[in-house]
Amino acid sequence: MDKIKVVGARVHNLKNITVEIPRNQLTVLTGISGSGKSSLAFDTIYAEGQRRYVESLSNYARQFLGSLEKPDVDYIEGLSPALSIDQKTAGISPRSTVGTMSEIYDYLRLLFTRIGISHCINCGKKLVKREIEIIKPDEEDKKVANNKINQTIYQCLDCQYSLSELNISSFSFNSPRGACPGCQGLGERLEVDPKLVLPNLRLTISEGAIRPWSRTTSHSSWYNKALQKLAQDFHFSLETPVSHLTKQIRKVILDGFGVPTDSKYFEGVIPNLEKRYKETDSDYIQNEIEKYMVKRICPVCGGKRLKQEILKVTIDKKNIVEISAMNITQILDFFNKLNSKLSVTEKKIVEQIVNDIIKRLKFIIEVGLSYLTLDRNAESLAGGEAQRIRLATQLGSYLTGVIYILDEPSIGLHERDQEKLIKNLFRLRDLDNTVIVVEHDKQTMDAADYIIDIGPGAGELGGKVMAQGTPQEIKNDPNSLTGQYLTGKKGIMIPKKRRTTNNKYLIIKGATEHNLKNIDVKIPLNTFTCITGVSGSGKSTLVSDILAKALSKKFHHAKSEPGAHKALIGTQFIDKVINIDQSAIGRTPRSNPATYTGVFTTIREIFTSNTEAVKRNYNSGHFSFNVKGGRCENCKGDGVIKFEMHFLPDVYITCDTCHGRRYNKEVLDIYHKGKNIADVLEMTIDDVWQFFKDVPILNTKLSVLSAVGLGYMKLGQSATTLSGGEA
Repeated sequence: MDKIKVVGARVHNLKNITVEIPRNQLTVLTGISGSGKSSLAFDTIYAEGQRRYVESLSNYARQFLGSLEKPDVDYIEGLSPALSIDQKTAGISPRSTVGTMSEIYDYLRLLFTRIGISHCINCGKKLVKREIEIIKPDEEDKKVANNKINQTIYQCLDCQYSLSELNISSFSFNSPRGACPGCQGLGERLEVDPKLVLPNLRLTISEGAIRPWSRTTSHSSWYNKALQKLAQDFHFSLETPVSHLTKQIRKVILDGFGVPTDSKYFEGVIPNLEKRYKETDSDYIQNEIEKYMVKRICPVCGGKRLKQEILKVTIDKKNIVEISAMNITQILDFFNKLNSKLSVTEKKIVEQIVNDIIKRLKFIIEVGLSYLTLDRNAESLAGGEAQRIRLATQLGSYLTGVIYILDEPSIGLHERDQEKLIKNLFRLRDLDNTVIVVEHDKQTMDAADYIIDIGPGAGELGGKVMAQGTPQEIKNDPNSLTGQYLTGKKGIMIPKKRRTTNNKYLIIKGATEHNLKNIDVKIPLNTFTCITGVSGSGKSTLVSDILAKALSKKFHHAKSEPGAHKALIGTQFIDKVINIDQSAIGRTPRSNPATYTGVFTTIREIFTSNTEAVKRNYNSGHFSFNVKGGRCENCKGDGVIKFEMHFLPDVYITCDTCHGRRYNKEVLDIYHKGKNIADVLEMTIDDVWQFFKDVPILNTKLSVLSAVGLGYMKLGQSATTLSGGEA
């Protein structure tokens, strides 16, 4: 079959559409944000491909993988196993790096295990390999025949330092064998910050200067008694402002004094918090204590994540951390030169490993990520970067007969690198794969074999196939809004006048974080400023890692330390910073535009003030579907009941008590202007805006949502169903 045929797709806002997607070609799904592109690509085609694959496995395997819900579609023909390469970074482990995501770090570990040279941690000399025989084994080795064990060790002949034979786990910061004991391989650790413990030095201890103890310093508490004894022992008053106490007294309060047997022993606030943090099993207590902690580079490994003896293992005078700290281009150059420095035996041992590393490095360069380092934390990657790393990994797998579905791989990519990306999409296609790309980029659409335009509007106004065909056919189709932009008939309005500056600037001096070369940047205030440059030039480093974090720390006491820079000038002209990033707005189906924007709180208060609600003593909690009181207890406020079918997909049935409305009958009897709370959640944002036009706080927030093009969206629409553009 040369086509994938989707018949009767009704997922989210799709209007029972039928489409045919050519196999083994590059197809672009396009349309305005919220039109239904992702619903067709990810929630229909990918979801059904995954479901069929899982159901083809044995019952034994399926019990570990779980089962997937069948998408709302009549049927799909010509479907192959599907792989999704999206932009989601949520759920990425703090232990994950570019090296682990691309699997190159796994090859590096294997390489160092095979030909790495170990050195003494004391004198730095090369360790000598020795075979030893253990005559009296440890308890666990007693079952060994003849009570003898042969073991390989590496020893320094000068200072007798020895190291047991290393394996691939020794070079992993995720394994106890290789991870730094100070941070368990994270490279950083949480430490109590004295500035967060004593945030206001003008307060006295009696007034609650010690913030983490301020709620518990009643006259009878252990904390208060300990502080009173400390004040007597060191001759100071709890009624004295902390700023007037000597540095020595402040140090004793924070760090403690003596040992438990001393008469003047005091545990100290910081040791007390650290002990409680380590010993508690309560998530609540840990979260509370984390309010007074900051992440700092591990003092044991200096952020390198591995044990000291592992850092002394080198190849061509570089350890695994030093190689990981290079950018991809530098690492490729290192390995291209490595062969000439290896012995004949070493070449035979690692030839295949080195070739695989070089191949994967080239794929990463070809998707425009040559500037990344292997030790870059995966959490710090933009959505587009994480997606292109996954794309590079798939290019290296050489799979065939697969459906690849990508979500705007061009996002954040400079025009210079766009051609490389398209070339690699063609490479995936030419391996007899079907490549489906959700995309708005003109270059990608011009290069595509086939385009499907979804529209005409967003949300309930979208979900229809407006046009489909080759790029030229789309350009000629009068029904295609995308075609009109591709031909130039329509375009983005460019303002004729630009706002001039008012001579107020934010000036960043001496920025050196990541690849920034000690630069000074002057940003005019009260204007729309765009920071641009090729991929990896340092835009996100400057704006997100330095500017946003520095302002957040100054105005909002954020814990994250800003990137390296000398000074930030001009902060006196502003009083607040808001960082709008690419993270999702909700992780659960219970989150929706109403809860995220905060308008639901005001709406619930309006219903609470209703005369009938007052008579019944209803509070705002009665109008929440998340807590007992007003929600339907049969479905716990979900509106649907889940039935587990064991080895078949779970079945969701509309709750027969509330009929999907989430609330109990009593709460639904409360009306405001003829509508109950469930009716309001089913209304579009534009309709709700008009409905509450006389409520200023709602009018302001809802008008902004409408102004940015989200007026079509239902106020109670689950956040998990929102597209990336909508979020």
